[in-house]
Amino acid sequence: MASCVPNRKYAYVQKNDVRKTDMSRDTVVRQYNVNIEEYKIQPLDILSIRIESLTPEDYDFITKLYPIVDQAGGGGGAASTGAQNAINGFLVDNTGNIEFPVAGKLKFAGLTVFEAQEMLRKSFSPYLKDPVARIMLMNFRFTVLGEVIQEQMVLSRNTRVSILEALGMAGGLSELADRSKVKVIRQVGTKAEVFYVNLLDESLLTNNHFYIQQNDILVVPPLKQRPFRLYWQQNLSLFVSTVSVVLLIVNLNK
Repeated sequence: MASCVPNRKYAYVQKNDVRKTDMSRDTVVRQYNVNIEEYKIQPLDILSIRIESLTPEDYDFITKLYPIVDQAGGGGGAASTGAQNAINGFLVDNTGNIEFPVAGKLKFAGLTVFEAQEMLRKSFSPYLKDPVARIMLMNFRFTVLGEVIQEQMVLSRNTRVSILEALGMAGGLSELADRSKVKVIRQVGTKAEVFYVNLLDESLLTNNHFYIQQNDILVVPPLKQRPFRLYWQQNLSLFVSTVSVVLLIVNLNK
């Protein structure tokens, strides 16, 4: 009985519906307004930048000076892939700038990807014919630790990743994970913020922390039943077996 875990501690994003069997499956039961905030480029981000234009190849000095490659890593890619991408990408310096030929230093920090693309388009318009800029973040990463199937640092080419998706990229939570208080450690400037998220409550969908940010660390704690499941049951079985053998030997001696 001490090792039992009810369904209400397993089911994600609940709203008094764990035991209901008559819920409608053909209509929308509820709607939520999700807080979506576009990712803004930060210092030390690595960007894949590709600039295309109608300028003849012989006069396209940008491509000649920068053989730009677009090899952003896939979601959940290995760290080795990220290291390879870092060689091919453009590093945003500590002041948030990237230096280009002719255009000089351009400020990327604080801009969304779409704003940065528009900035590049305007910056190179005087030199290239109808330029189009394409940008992708190459080092969006987060770390998942604790009671998950596989602890790891995850690289994703998608900057809009919910906390549920992030845990899914790590293989999901283990059977003994406490889904009610997942710790999130977030770097904000020179400070580290710590907050907890309840994955069991459907109100998570409207939480400001529903989407993770660059360099987030997710720590999933265990349920209190974990020690009993992993250790006490085995030790109790060993103890009972030992007592049984001792009693058997005592009875045989009599």
